[in-house]
Amino acid sequence: MPNWNDVLKEIEAIQRPDALDVIRRKYLKALHDYTQRNVIAYYSGWLQRPHYEGTVISDDDKNGFMTTIHRLDRSKGLDLILHTPGGTLAATDSLVNYLHAMFGSNIRAIIPQIAMSGGTMIACACKEVLMGQQSNLGPIDPQFGGIPAEGVLEEFEKAKIEIRRDPSTIPLWQVIFSKYHPTFIGECKNATDWSKKVVAKWLATAMFGGKRGADKKSQQIVKKLSSHRKHKSHDRHIHMQECRDIGLNITPMEDDDKLQDLVLTVHHSYMHTFSRTTAIKIIENHNGIAMVHQIAPVPSR
Repeated sequence: MPNWNDVLKEIEAIQRPDALDVIRRKYLKALHDYTQRNVIAYYSGWLQRPHYEGTVISDDDKNGFMTTIHRLDRSKGLDLILHTPGGTLAATDSLVNYLHAMFGSNIRAIIPQIAMSGGTMIACACKEVLMGQQSNLGPIDPQFGGIPAEGVLEEFEKAKIEIRRDPSTIPLWQVIFSKYHPTFIGECKNATDWSKKVVAKWLATAMFGGKRGADKKSQQIVKKLSSHRKHKSHDRHIHMQECRDIGLNITPMEDDDKLQDLVLTVHHSYMHTFSRTTAIKIIENHNGIAMVHQIAPVPSR
């Protein structure tokens, strides 16, 4: 199958304004023909535009999924290709609930490169996750404006211990916690509890549904994925083997060379689209039905 440069040459050889669309849809259809499953690509252009808000998971994405799922034969299940930095917890939760309502647990997540944070949470809501040696998931600890909720809670517990041991440290901790608004600690606690609860539920019912010890195994995985102390950074990349060691149901793409080639060719097609257009997010199915979010135009004065 074509590599990065081959896909680029194929795009440039088509003397049409919609060449990028033609190539993406050609290979999405080829992947569907091979797996005989519904395929939806959920792609963000955050790597090309890392500071653009429209690249993250949001409630508006459900409109894209409603559009792409409409008229699909849902009995064929869904292969969901994920490439996303994550987004809001509420939007992720709502999106997963919708996907489960449409396909039940018959959803496979395919990770060509990166699905972080909320993307990892969506992967945990699937029965199986396909990854390659180049693929990564990430921690699921909630963030508030880049501040890790679990890290704040750890710092707060440390403060309580040090103050009990040495009350003279109170002024120091007052300075540290003065940067947070009065309800911030409670919000951090609620967010971490919410994320752990929903991911544990998805793992137990989708990935390990009907299996012995599903609840216990799900709780263990959530503990490992959500630990700020373990991962140190919300941006930490968790590679395929570590995902397997954590206990996730991971299938290596290398087990099926044809499948891996098709997935990576699809991935290259989307990366070229983001590099050569103003698109920042694409939700697209194997029939060529898509919702494409573009960079908002700058208002004229």
